[in-house]
Amino acid sequence: MAINVSRVDVWAAGIEDKPGGLAEKLAALAEAGVQLEFIVARRSPDKPGTGVVFLTPVKGAAQIRAAKKMGFEKTDSLHSVRIEAPDKPGLGAQITQALAEAGINLRGLSAAAIGDRCVAHLALDDPADVAKATRALKRL
Repeated sequence: MAINVSRVDVWAAGIEDKPGGLAEKLAALAEAGVQLEFIVARRSPDKPGTGVVFLTPVKGAAQIRAAKKMGFEKTDSLHSVRIEAPDKPGLGAQITQALAEAGINLRGLSAAAIGDRCVAHLALDDPADVAKATRALKRL
């Protein structure tokens, strides 16, 4: 199976929990030419009226300036691996089994299939897990 595995930087920002709160952040990034591949946004139940958005990629000086202007920071506590592969039945089980065998506990997993391709983003606890996951997944 041809699987592409790479480490990616995740950017995060707080958002207002109101109509347009997320749209404001994304519009500013779009104006700077950011072409996002992955976005997760959610409310913060412990902080009413707020939420958080995680996204990737942000590349180059102009995009980084725009992201920082909108309150985004590259996360130091969330480490991520991007997987792109042909989609097939059981792919999620194969990925998670390979990680389990490598002794890696997932912090989170998001995946989607479009046509015959699958893209997944793994959230891991530390850079050592990223290196171990990358090695384990490249053997699939």
